[in-house]
Amino acid sequence: MSIFSRKKPVEDDEVAPLKNNSDDYLLALDIGTEYVKALIAKKSKGDIHIVGVGKAHEAPTNMYSGAIADIQGVAKTCEEALIKAEEMAEVRAKEVVVGIAGELIKGNTASIKYRRNDASKPITEDEMANIIKKVQQKAGEKARREVAIETNNPDVDVRLINSALVSLRIDGYKVSNPIGFKGKEVVVQIYTAFAPLVHISAIEKVCDELQLDLVTVAVEPFAVCRACLGEDVESNFSGIVMDIGGGTTDIAIVDDGGVDGTKMFSIGGRSFTHQIANRLGLTFDDAEKLKLLSEDPKMKPEIRKKLEAAIDRNLDVWQSGVELALEEFDQVDTMPGQILLCGGGASLSQIPETLATGDWYKDLPFARRPIVRLIEIDDVVGVVNDTDRELDHTFVTAMGLLRVGIDTLIGVGNSNGIKAKLARLLKN
Repeated sequence: MSIFSRKKPVEDDEVAPLKNNSDDYLLALDIGTEYVKALIAKKSKGDIHIVGVGKAHEAPTNMYSGAIADIQGVAKTCEEALIKAEEMAEVRAKEVVVGIAGELIKGNTASIKYRRNDASKPITEDEMANIIKKVQQKAGEKARREVAIETNNPDVDVRLINSALVSLRIDGYKVSNPIGFKGKEVVVQIYTAFAPLVHISAIEKVCDELQLDLVTVAVEPFAVCRACLGEDVESNFSGIVMDIGGGTTDIAIVDDGGVDGTKMFSIGGRSFTHQIANRLGLTFDDAEKLKLLSEDPKMKPEIRKKLEAAIDRNLDVWQSGVELALEEFDQVDTMPGQILLCGGGASLSQIPETLATGDWYKDLPFARRPIVRLIEIDDVVGVVNDTDRELDHTFVTAMGLLRVGIDTLIGVGNSNGIKAKLARLLKN
């Protein structure tokens, strides 16, 4: 039995507003290193309408590098965020989609060449399902090897989290719809993301403690991409998406509506706070407060000088992490021309500034200096905030999780196009 009841004492003059659990609503939980964010939304095939918002601060030991380190601690923080969202929504959602991040999450684009026995026969959906299964198996083997090396555990188990189509070619020609085509060689590129089973089990345990039904787990940069793409499965959106959280920086590259891959490294907003605390001799909490006041014109000059030095020192390390992560996208011929930022770490003005003005991009395959900006709520396609709570770029990941959850429950869009059909195959 769960130790969490999600019940708040009701005052004498207060009426308990919550309805019974409802199947008509979906909950998104963005479990971050610094905060848990909860969004409750009405299920819909069209626009997703947010009706409840909650946010709660994590204890320092709850998370480590984007992964759950204390199940009971994280569950308690989630409960705090849930209570706030449920009271605003006046309803309890039973089903939940949860985000996952961390360096051991392996998101890559894998390709496979499939030689057909009879080139004169049209390609069928069953045949495509078989090809997709082979790509996923190949990618899973690679992910397991990588995690085994990094954890020094040859018996590590990994699980497929997300899968999405990138490109299709038949006999060397790129096609948008392979069904019905004839040809000998089919080359399929599919983005797949795998996570160690221990990470997934921790999320499942948190959901069990909170008496929630887990719909799916989503790699967080993939969820951000879904937020930008919306339900338009034929979208031609391209960009580099960076979700800068407290413990990690998560990067995804989207090309012409397809996710080329995701990379993560363990430097986020919390590392800047630690650097400030060490350099100025402050507690972590005081350093965090000072970091948030970095642009305060009333700050004493001597304090500002030390603060800027601490931020710049950590900024160099963080920028190197970005460069190394982007170098690993070796299948990308030319990087997209825009970088979109979200997450609490992106609120530190020096981060977008260094990306927008530095020369770091010159050794990478950019055609020109990339445009850098925060993801605005208006950029999130098909997710509508019906509450009186103002949402900003720090809630984009949670909004993307709602989109992934709706994809899973209802299906991707209303389109009968090939991307929609293959998206359904990818989930099977």
